Formats: sequence, C-alpha cells, structure tokens
Amino acid sequence: MLKVDALCTEYKNEQGQAVRAAHDVSFDIAEGEFFTLLGPSGCGKTTTLRSIAGLERPKSGQIRVGGTVVFDGAKKVFVAPNQRGFGMVFQSYAIWPHMNVYENAAFPLRVNRRLRLPKLQEEQKVMRVLKAVQLDHLRQRQATQLSGGQQQRLALARALVMEPKLLLLDEPLSNLDAKLREAMRFELKRLQRELGITTVYVTHDQGEALAMSHQIAVMSQGQIQQLGSPRDIYERPRNRFVADFVGATNFLDGRVLAPAGDGLYTLQTEIGPLRAGAVEPLRAGDTAILSIRPEELRLSEQRPEGEALQATLEQKIFLGEAVDVRIRIGGRTLLSRAHPSLRIHVGQPVWVTIDPRQSVAMRAEAALAA
Repeated sequence: MLKVDALCTEYKNEQGQAVRAAHDVSFDIAEGEFFTLLGPSGCGKTTTLRSIAGLERPKSGQIRVGGTVVFDGAKKVFVAPNQRGFGMVFQSYAIWPHMNVYENAAFPLRVNRRLRLPKLQEEQKVMRVLKAVQLDHLRQRQATQLSGGQQQRLALARALVMEPKLLLLDEPLSNLDAKLREAMRFELKRLQRELGITTVYVTHDQGEALAMSHQIAVMSQGQIQQLGSPRDIYERPRNRFVADFVGATNFLDGRVLAPAGDGLYTLQTEIGPLRAGAVEPLRAGDTAILSIRPEELRLSEQRPEGEALQATLEQKIFLGEAVDVRIRIGGRTLLSRAHPSLRIHVGQPVWVTIDPRQSVAMRAEAALAA
C-alpha cells in the first residue's frame, strides 16, 4: 500500500546550514496495516510523515502509494498534498469552533469539488463516519461544547469522511489526559480494524506504539534504528538506543565467554556469569552489553531450584498493579518489577532468577550505534 524508499529530507537552520531531518528512511506498509513511527522529539518521525503527506518536499528518495508514485527526487515528481487523497489528523485537532459536529465532519466534502455529493448522499456518508466514532447522537452540538476526547474523535471523523487511501496521524492523543488517552488507544485500534484503513501513526509514547501497531519503526537522529513487530522491538532490541527507549531495562557490561547452545551465549558480567540470547551472532571474546527487562528479574524469598543469584532489596515502590523494586547484586543496583503480593522488606535478602531467553546481548559497538 505504501512504499518509502531511501527518503532524505533536509531543512536550513538559522545559520543557513543544511540539517538532516530524515536520512535514508525506507519501509513498506501492507494494506490495512497500522504502522507506527516511534522516537523522541527531533528524531525525524514527523518530518517523514509530513513528507508522505506532501507537506514537506524531500531532497531525494521515492514515495509510492498503491502503485502510484507521489514523490520521486530523481525524476522530479511531486504530487501536491490535496491531490494525494490522504486523511490527516494533527496534534491540534483544528476543529472549526463556529460549526456543529455534523458541519465539521461534512466540511471536507463541501470544499473539495471532487468529493461534493447531493445532500442526501452527503448526510448518509457523514452520519456513517459519525456513528463509527460514536458521535452520531451529538450531530447538532457545537464543537466548542465537546470534551477533548470527543474533539479528537471528530477530527478523526473529518479525516475518514473522505474515505482516504491512507490515514496519517501525528501524535493525535498527546493533548489528552492519561486515562482518556488509554481509552482512545482502544477506540483508534477498533476503528482502524473495522474500517481496514492503512494507517501511519507518529508518537513518542512507547505504550501507544506497542499497544496499537502491527509494525513499529524506531527512529533516532533521522534514521530508522529498528523495524519490526511490537514484540520483536521490545524483546529483541538491536541496539542500546532501542532497548533503552522502548520500555525500562537494565544494562550490564560483559564479555562473551562461549556459545551455550540453543542460540544462547555465556557472558561474564558485572554480577557474574549469565546466559543470554542475541539478535546478531556473537563470538568468544566480544565485548558486549546485556539488556534485561525489569520483569525478567524474578524475585523470591526462598532459594528456587536451578540457577539463582542472591541480592539485597534496597527500595520498594508500590504502584498498584505492580511493585517496582531496586535490588543490589554485588556492586550493581538493578530494577525489578514484581507482583504486589511480594512481601520482602527493604534490607532483606532476596533470590533472583533470570530467564536467559528473555535477556539480549549485543556487541558493545552495535549497542552504541545510535
């Protein structure tokens, strides 16, 4: 449905110097897929989205949608934004305050000659999208009387009414409070699945990306650091940036001793020998960094069977659905996430087990690539 190939975008800074915003960005999105560009501010994700929309003119590369080239730097092809037929929802919803819900949703049909319809067909189309976003009962309400979540859904309805080939969403939930943002994640995912619209979503929120996406591209400094499914990105990070940005993790310095079979390696680390998996093959003697997610440090009061490390519980923070625990092993303090039923008190000894298949070792130079 969407193919972005070797996209490069630059802008001029205050001194007139060229600054790379996106460099050699490439990805494919299948029809009906929910694809997320994830990264911190300034990483190039919004520039990439705006380039797809036609709101930025890239320096080079190619963008192809459904077999149609909308941008090609080498062939000087650039299709204007209003001719691409995409729907777009921004961080600020840009709802018309002097219009009611129905008029806001119908606005794209009325201003675009190609989309204009007889009154009855317009009403059927607008009411269909308002029903999809659960605003059909508020069709006569003024936009200024809507809550933040309702305004977000209205902006979405306005984009959907055009029946776009591609839906582009630029941090549309960032202005909502935490509880409403969580509810809207489910709402957006439901709509996307029901309508089958190919969607490109931009966010800096790792939880949003993991919860909603079929594929995630993690970006840093204008480049894609890793592209994969949410589970791959979280469980098999390719470098330190990805491991650190997508969720919490513990990093341990180590050296590869030898392969341990079944795709595992034995490493000598700061807290002793540990086994771990790896995304890319390692060799004995390689300097490595080991990433272990907090939930993979399993704590118990009694020594369990098999391999276990003894630690001291330094700090415990109750979060409701979980307990964040800081433990000390040797000279290192590590973060663990446990069930709230954990009854070990601060200062007491605790036993730690680590599933080697849920630990990821990466070469030190690759880990620092971002």
